[in-house]
Amino acid sequence: MDDTDRRDPPLRADEVTTVRAYLDYHRDTLRWKVDGLTREQLAQTLPPSTMTLGGMLKHLALVEWSWFERVLHGRPPVSPFVDVDWDADPDWDWHSAVDDSPEQLRQWFDEAVARADAAIDEALAAGKGLDVESALPSRREEGHFTLRWILLHMIEEYARHNGHADLLREAIDGRTGE
Repeated sequence: MDDTDRRDPPLRADEVTTVRAYLDYHRDTLRWKVDGLTREQLAQTLPPSTMTLGGMLKHLALVEWSWFERVLHGRPPVSPFVDVDWDADPDWDWHSAVDDSPEQLRQWFDEAVARADAAIDEALAAGKGLDVESALPSRREEGHFTLRWILLHMIEEYARHNGHADLLREAIDGRTGE
C-alpha cells in the first residue's frame, strides 16, 4: 500500500459517510506506514521511546475491538486479547508485538477493522444514526457514549498514532509523507 491507495474523505457528504471516511483514511495511513516492513523493522524503536510500529498495529487492533465491540456492543474479548493478564502487563499489546510476525500483526489489525466496521453497521441499523448509545457506560462521566463520540475518538486516536508512525517510519528507512 502507498499513499495513492488511500481514499480522501469526500468534500460533501452526510455526517455518517464523512466520519467513517475519515476513520478509513486514518486506518489506511497506518497501513501505509507499516507497508513492506520486516519483523525487525516493525520492532525498531526511536529512543528514548519504546514505541514500535508493530506495537502500534497490535495496539490499534485492540482499540478497534475495545471501542466498537466491547464498549459499543458489550461483547467479550477476542483472540489474541482474550487470555491476556492485563493486570500483570497493561501495555501487553505494545510489548508483545515483537514476538509476532508482520503477517500476523497485519491480519489481527485487518480483522479488527472488519469486525469494527460490522459493529458500526449493526449500530447504525438500529435507526438512531450516530446518536445510538453504547452498551457500556463511561467510567468518567454519567451516561453512555454515542456512536458519534466513539467514531470521533477513534479518529483522534489514529491521528495521534499516525504522527508517531511518521517519525518511526522515517527513522527506520527514511520514508516520509503525510
